[in-house]
Amino acid sequence: MFVLGIDPGLTRTGFGVLAVGRGVPRVVTAGVLHTSPDDPAPQRLAELHRDLLELIEETSPQVMALERVFIRRNITNAMTVARASGIAMLAAAESGIPVREYTPTAVKLAVAGDGNADKAQVASLVSRRLRLEALDGPADLADALAVALCHAQQSRIEEAVS
Repeated sequence: MFVLGIDPGLTRTGFGVLAVGRGVPRVVTAGVLHTSPDDPAPQRLAELHRDLLELIEETSPQVMALERVFIRRNITNAMTVARASGIAMLAAAESGIPVREYTPTAVKLAVAGDGNADKAQVASLVSRRLRLEALDGPADLADALAVALCHAQQSRIEEAVS
C-alpha cells in the first residue's frame, strides 16, 4: 500500500509517499511543494491543487494521511493552513482516494512516543524509523513523512484488532 502523507501549508506543503507492507516502510518520494507569497491566494491555491493532483497521479497512493489543522495563537496562519488542507482533501476526493486526518499530537505520539516531542525529535525519529541517513529539507518534509508513518502504524493496529 502507498500512503501519501501531507503537512499542509500555503507557502510550503510537505509530502511523503511511503510503501507500506511487511517490514520497514520505504520512502517512494518526498519533498515540498512551494507557492510564492507574492502571488494572490486564489492563484496559489490553484497551483497547489494542480501540484497535488500531479503528485497523486504519479505515485498512485491508496490513502492520503493529512495533518489536521491546529489553531494555536495565530488565526491568520491557521486559516491559510486550513485552505491548503481543504485543497489537499479536494485533490484526494477528485482522485478517488480516502483521507485520514491526524492531530499533531497523535502524529508525535505515534512516531516519537511523546505527544509533546519537538520538531527536531520528530525529524530524527522519522529518519531512524525509515532507515534514512539524513532528512534533507525543511521540517515540512519530516512532518509529512511522520504523518504517513502515523497512518501506517494506525492501519496495522486496526488490522490486528479486526
